[in-house]
Amino acid sequence: MTAQHVVLVTAATGNVGPHAVAHLLEAGARVRALVLPDDPNAGRLPDGVEICHGDLGDPDSLDAALEGVDGVFLMWPFFSLPVDTAPAVLKKIEATARRVAFVSSVGVHIGLEPVDNNCHAYIEQLLERTTLEWTFLRTTGFHCNAMGFVQQIRTGDVVRYPYGAATRTSVHEADLAAVGAKALTSAGHAYKKYLVTGPEELSQAAQLRIIGEVTGRELSWQDIEHDAARQAMVDSGWPPSYADGALDYFATLTKEPEVGSNVVEEVTGKPARTFRSWALEHADALR
Repeated sequence: MTAQHVVLVTAATGNVGPHAVAHLLEAGARVRALVLPDDPNAGRLPDGVEICHGDLGDPDSLDAALEGVDGVFLMWPFFSLPVDTAPAVLKKIEATARRVAFVSSVGVHIGLEPVDNNCHAYIEQLLERTTLEWTFLRTTGFHCNAMGFVQQIRTGDVVRYPYGAATRTSVHEADLAAVGAKALTSAGHAYKKYLVTGPEELSQAAQLRIIGEVTGRELSWQDIEHDAARQAMVDSGWPPSYADGALDYFATLTKEPEVGSNVVEEVTGKPARTFRSWALEHADALR
């Protein structure tokens, strides 16, 4: 009889975490969700998951959550937590677990993100120095990033953002989670650097048109100037280096579409979901 996998999911109540929990439970794993004690989103988690309170910013708080774990679905909340504790966190994980699926970024895949940016490339480098069987999930944008349009949609028919012509291969967050769950519960994924994308190339303006079609609205896109967009991002909490990197990357995507792959279907056996399917799932919220 095969032993049951025990998997810890970090950042478990975000956009990806609940999907990761659901896919792991479906695969027959015993699943723990790492949740901050005061997390208001714990209700997003499906039934059957074990709630463990802890904080990646406090490695010693992870001991109970990691006890008996053989896999970790690792997401690091870069915007809210510096990477200072990452070496100690990975040491804790290495002492218990065998496998890690780390949600990384397309920026590492294409060589845009340097290690000294203290982001995804840095965590990847730390993992490569461990004895863990790691899998990197280098994702493009998430479909749910389009929720960033909602506040403007609710107050009018024009969305003002930079680089509407930037063409992405965004992935459904549930598809990304499915790839990670496979990596943690089946053989053949150790030391793989997967580029995880959606099945299509869509500009941001095209995504907005689809949202309009799904919600019965006539929505239009209006580009805003680079520097104004940068200031707004920094004012909303983006580290300046992240804002610069994101905007420079979006500028390149107005000239050449984002890279894509068939990894979702190759790993899960199911085709990646389209942006329209995501918009239909979230039509009420998008209204």
